[in-house]
Amino acid sequence: MRALFVTTSASQLAPGHPTGLWLEEFAVPYLAVTEAGITVTVSSPLGGPVPLDPKTAPTDEQRDTWARPLEALQHSATLASVKDETYDAIFIPGGHGPMVDLARNATLHALVSRHDAAGKVIAAVCHGPAALVHASRTDGQPFFKGRRATGFTNAEEFLARLKDVVPFLLQDEMEASGADFHSALLPLLSHVEQDGKLITGQNPNSSEAVAQALVAALSGH
Repeated sequence: MRALFVTTSASQLAPGHPTGLWLEEFAVPYLAVTEAGITVTVSSPLGGPVPLDPKTAPTDEQRDTWARPLEALQHSATLASVKDETYDAIFIPGGHGPMVDLARNATLHALVSRHDAAGKVIAAVCHGPAALVHASRTDGQPFFKGRRATGFTNAEEFLARLKDVVPFLLQDEMEASGADFHSALLPLLSHVEQDGKLITGQNPNSSEAVAQALVAALSGH
């Protein structure tokens, strides 16, 4: 079994607002998937080291616990180099970076469309679904149309004090593309939605639940 983890290459959300990958949303699923015997390829638009959001810089304890995922983030392949490969799952972790460089990435969208048509697992957490809002199915319909899904909410963006900084509000954009959007009763609680082979998590606290759902989907459970 093979999974493609697609990460951001963006390190700047707006002037004075550094961004990147939210480490927990990558590290927790990476460990869960690899420990289940699934091979992970890490990719990004530019390849090479993946920028981390400064707010998610690992503690000494996390550097030890997440040593393998941190090492994997130093050597991402370019999306262009994997665009013709076939994987059993595509997973997109968040941080605000995907809003900058994955939301309109045609190479990723072609890869997603092909894997979606083949019935492969597609998963994303927090701002990861931003990479899918402008993707399409092979029949031209929006990727999210009629699908139950979740992502970082407008309320959570307000609490993060970035509501007026982000290029768009993820919840609004998902709903505009036809998503049947659901979220936890309170901001920042773990919440996961699964609609067929589509798995989405609401926020960083959903990382573990998304990881478990991803492993279960790949294991056929």
